[in-house]
Amino acid sequence: MTPPDKPKFIFDGDCGFCRLWARAWQARTAGRVDFEPRPGIRASRLEEPGRVSEAARGVFALLSYAPHGGRALRLYDRVPPFAAASEAAYGLLARHRVLAARVTRLFWGDPRPRSVLAARWLFLRLLGLVYLAAFLSLGSQVAGLLGPSGILPAGPWLSAARQALGDRAYLALPSLAWAFGAGDTALKGLCWGGAAAAALAVLDVAPGAALLASWACYLSLVNVGRDFLGFQWDVLLLEAGFLAVFLAPWRLKPSLRDSEPSRAFVWLLRWLLFRLMLESGLVKLASGDPAWRNLTALYYHYQTQPLPTWIGWYAHQLPAAFQRASVLAMFVIELGVPWLILMPRRPRQLACALLAALQALIALTGNYGFFNFLTIALCVLLLDDGGLERWLPRFEPRPPGRPWRRAFAWPLGAFIAVSSALQFARLLPARLPGEEAAARLVSAADGFHLCSPYGLFAVMTTRRLEISVEGSDDGRTWKPYRFKWKPGDPARRPAFCEPRMPRLDWQMWFAALGPYQQSPWYLQFLARLLEGSPQVLGLLADNPFPNHPPRYLRSLGYEYRFTSVAERRATGDWWHRKLLGLYAPVLERR
Repeated sequence: MTPPDKPKFIFDGDCGFCRLWARAWQARTAGRVDFEPRPGIRASRLEEPGRVSEAARGVFALLSYAPHGGRALRLYDRVPPFAAASEAAYGLLARHRVLAARVTRLFWGDPRPRSVLAARWLFLRLLGLVYLAAFLSLGSQVAGLLGPSGILPAGPWLSAARQALGDRAYLALPSLAWAFGAGDTALKGLCWGGAAAAALAVLDVAPGAALLASWACYLSLVNVGRDFLGFQWDVLLLEAGFLAVFLAPWRLKPSLRDSEPSRAFVWLLRWLLFRLMLESGLVKLASGDPAWRNLTALYYHYQTQPLPTWIGWYAHQLPAAFQRASVLAMFVIELGVPWLILMPRRPRQLACALLAALQALIALTGNYGFFNFLTIALCVLLLDDGGLERWLPRFEPRPPGRPWRRAFAWPLGAFIAVSSALQFARLLPARLPGEEAAARLVSAADGFHLCSPYGLFAVMTTRRLEISVEGSDDGRTWKPYRFKWKPGDPARRPAFCEPRMPRLDWQMWFAALGPYQQSPWYLQFLARLLEGSPQVLGLLADNPFPNHPPRYLRSLGYEYRFTSVAERRATGDWWHRKLLGLYAPVLERR
């Protein structure tokens, strides 16, 4: 038989499994190959000029006509064990075609390739909104936290880093503050400039450049923020934001007809979500904390987390059996569901639903800034246009554009693979070969936060300790400073503040977990109150000394717990508190 000039793929037209995948491969090869169903043939084959390939090699030869599809054929021709395994797998599928068709429909539905243009469009809009919330929230706090009259001034920190590290300080702490300074105006300028760039990303105006500017501004702030910008969602936003720069279109106004984004960067962002969730579960087991291992963590979590909501009070009242079942469900989601991310289309859709639902429940019971919203945004990339076309604009894929992003995909992917392997290794008792050398290589880029470890609440806090700051003019009559969000007055209802991140309130929770000497910033905070710093006072709900700063300050330690239903019905209080004594020495203004 003389092979035709145009390649032709011939498959069994009576086989449902063959028809499913023939449609998928026809879409991938985009008219480069003719497809012909022939009922009852023994094995599919590809007829090319000068050669006919059957079975597994015929499939690989067919896929070589798809973009970037020739790798499997090269492996088949050059690696005999791979060829033998491929033919064995082909024979197994051929003998169980009905089962293979059912598995295909279960895991893929329709296996034809799906665009991710709509998923990318939605993800980038959501990421822009997260950036916008982060910058607007920080912009109203940054002077009191990091300004010259703030708690941890960034200027002296940069000067000390420059003196200690020399020129290496610029790589260790990359920040635009080196160029523009660390005064109130410069720090607020980074926040408002980042917010403006984020707004452009939300409006889909020059999204690539806008996301790059947002990332640069936020990196600049994180690297001078120390305790106040060292939360896991800060570095998560930097890591996701950096990858999004390569995912986004680099045009002033993208259209609905666009080339597919780099699948490498789609998968790097999916891998980020995989690591985030799996590490969150692993750290709880690796810590050996009995509250996690005996499933009693939620007996305490709702009332001991940094900033509970009023829904958290109701969740705390649920029966103990429900709390234990909830911890078990959480472990299933954090340790099991991430593996669905690495699977075909329908398991990924299920992972999206379960992970997003977990984040929504966490956001309802506690304030974690923009963390839960950012994680839900990452979940969007588990979908494709087939699951989003009902609600989003219909995009029309066009031929691929310039391949400049592929030049970054392999080295960046290798860097993230090595970094994430090191992070997993730290959770294991054994050490990996070459781990120390690889760690030194990865640490050289630590200042850019390209790959960070994750995992909240490795050890469950079982007591809620709070610090009350009080001032006095005479040492006898004391007036409390009220914080905007953290618990104070037992009658005040826990409130929602997310996606706003009240960073001083959060740090007060951490300070209460140990002696004041473990939180050097805390005495600096008290010193600013004794000075009457307007920037620091602006971080609080009110100033009980509006005319002049107090002469004395004291810090009282309290133990808080949620009231029971009966206690709240009787008193109206959301909290019950017990005085423990002085948290830090009484300070006097001189």
